[in-house]
Amino acid sequence: MGQTTARLTKGKNHFEVLVDLDTAIKFKRGESEFLDLEADIIFTNANRGDKAARNVLEISFGTSDPLEVGKIIVKQGEVLVDQGHRNEAKDKKIKQVLDFLVRNAIDPQTGMAHTSERLKNALDQAHISIKNVPVENQISEILEQLNKIIPIKVETKKVKVIIPAIHTGKAYGLVAQYKQKETWLDDGSLEIVLAVPAGIVIDFYEKLNSMTHGSALTEEIKEE
Repeated sequence: MGQTTARLTKGKNHFEVLVDLDTAIKFKRGESEFLDLEADIIFTNANRGDKAARNVLEISFGTSDPLEVGKIIVKQGEVLVDQGHRNEAKDKKIKQVLDFLVRNAIDPQTGMAHTSERLKNALDQAHISIKNVPVENQISEILEQLNKIIPIKVETKKVKVIIPAIHTGKAYGLVAQYKQKETWLDDGSLEIVLAVPAGIVIDFYEKLNSMTHGSALTEEIKEE
């Protein structure tokens, strides 16, 4: 338990709130609906003790209630964390990457899976910086760097997807990361061929169906 600052800038206005570090992190991650404010005050600068004006809070957040404003600041803004929490978050993300690679990656020269220890050593040797984003969003970049150290390949499934025009804007970010070929059709819909890591195909379909309300058409393409 310890006090920290959460901060958020909206337009020209900067806001800060004092919160309990552990509860703020859990609240931001969606692990808890409880948020503990250290003071029922919204600041423009907590170090100086400068308080935000009530009317500015109303305009910026639609409310001046400190707890409600604090929740928005924590969710949308930055929670300042100590080195221990940064190390914990880094270790957790590295483990997620390793778990993904152990499940999905092979040595293309032997067809055998890599051990977790070998993958960890390769990550260290390649000096790969693991980002705080979903593994699948950075796996191509990670594999490119790892290939300089060890032969590695992720098993993929080739999938053709047709996304109706009304949903292309929302779903494009999801499909583009696996894109092999794309064609924009006359009606504005998108036909795209993807290479999706085999271990996340089901999760990919669930996300795609959610984004397109089940209207996207998918077809697995058998490799010849």
